[in-house]
Amino acid sequence: MLESDQMMKEPHLFLASGSPRRSFLLSAAGFPFRVGWKAVDESPFPLEQPLDYVLRMAEMKARAAQDQAGSGELILAADTTVADGELILGKPADAQEAERMLLRLRGRFHAVHTAIALYNPGEGWVATDLCSTRVPMRAYSPEEVRHYVASGDPLDKAGAYAIQHPVFQPVESLTGCYASVMGLPLCHVVRLLERQGYCAPENVPQACQAALQYQCPVFAAVLRGENVG
Repeated sequence: MLESDQMMKEPHLFLASGSPRRSFLLSAAGFPFRVGWKAVDESPFPLEQPLDYVLRMAEMKARAAQDQAGSGELILAADTTVADGELILGKPADAQEAERMLLRLRGRFHAVHTAIALYNPGEGWVATDLCSTRVPMRAYSPEEVRHYVASGDPLDKAGAYAIQHPVFQPVESLTGCYASVMGLPLCHVVRLLERQGYCAPENVPQACQAALQYQCPVFAAVLRGENVG
């Protein structure tokens, strides 16, 4: 954090993501931003660990959008992955893989890691942060999985599920950052901006919780700089 008597700059954000969920979260928190992105190769390196992978992807996505961002804009990018131990579960290639992933995860805990990268092309620096959340899946039935997969919703999502899906509702009793599991941990965005000398809209945690209808138990610790998610 900067000292309180130092002037904080207002960020002009360029969100390097095609995810409507990330746009929704950033908008709900009151950030003004533009959107654009370029596709990158999301293949993990051989034996690459999940945390290394998401941090690399977030930075790669931020740098890839450099030509699209305007002068003075800060590029914000994010990457979210589901990890079962050291196994990275990315976006399923097809319905069959989506079903296999969901059956693998049911009734168990796994981790969701979301990395964010803030890139200032004009000054040449990149700053990153990471949110890791322990996620408990409910013991949904194979029939529920088939119906959910048939909806097409899992096919563009890491781990083949959306925590916010109103019918399937795969997650039970989450005690971490809901926004991170959706794809963008807003309090981590706030603290990353502040560490670089930028201000954020007021009451971001309250706006996030209102938008998601979720009482977050970790936001204060995140804003204090603790390694929680």
